[in-house]
Amino acid sequence: MSVIRVFIYGSLLPGQSNHHVVSNYVKSDMPGVIAGRLVDFGLYPAAVRDRAAKDSEAVIRGQWITVDRQGLAAMDVLEDFYGIEESNEYDRIWVSDLESRGLAGWVYVWDNDRGYPAIPDGYWPDYAARKSG
Repeated sequence: MSVIRVFIYGSLLPGQSNHHVVSNYVKSDMPGVIAGRLVDFGLYPAAVRDRAAKDSEAVIRGQWITVDRQGLAAMDVLEDFYGIEESNEYDRIWVSDLESRGLAGWVYVWDNDRGYPAIPDGYWPDYAARKSG
């Protein structure tokens, strides 16, 4: 069985609203940090890796998980990802961790912020707790 590494940063994290989508597929997990910025899309965030993120050296804190192909397929459904060069809600791209050399995998992103506000600290659970509290 092949394992696939995915960086999760929002509603898929443990304790968040969509964790149930991946919880049965997670083989291992560890904290991680990638380049990019988060925007507030309401009930969940979107990761954006655009010029503004690069210029500000923004980072996103989250978790690397390893899943099997079924786990990746479940995330593809949730994120409305239909494949490379398709019309997707989120694109799935390959990224590297900023702090752990050699650690890399997939992440779901938008190509721009679509006009939604930035999440300043780059960590969804803390921001979501403040927002709902």
